[in-house]
Amino acid sequence: MASPRPDERGQSLSALVAVVLLALFLVTGLVVDGGRQVAAAREAEAGAAQAARAAADESTVARAAGAPSDLGAVRAAGQRVLAERGLAGDVRIEGGQIHVRAETRSPTVFLSVLGIGSVGGSGEATASLLD
Repeated sequence: MASPRPDERGQSLSALVAVVLLALFLVTGLVVDGGRQVAAAREAEAGAAQAARAAADESTVARAAGAPSDLGAVRAAGQRVLAERGLAGDVRIEGGQIHVRAETRSPTVFLSVLGIGSVGGSGEATASLLD
């Protein structure tokens, strides 16, 4: 007499559930951490715009007082805004234009399991120096 075969249906169902759960975890990670990347890019863009405005405002204050624009003070005003917002970046003045580039990084939640520890965003803004 032949021995009864064990029921294998439960094993294949368990493998399917494991694969679906893994896929769900990965998709959740992409959504959550992808949202963090978008937020980082938006934060960097807003910070660059604010730094460019602050630098342009610094130039306006000097002109209102009847003095020529101090480009060092203009650049420092932009850098100060970047530092206050916790952003890395630079402020350049070229040809009557203030160019600001800002960058930031945000730690990941789910993708750190895969070795991706942070996501980043960058933004740029330009303002005019009026004479």
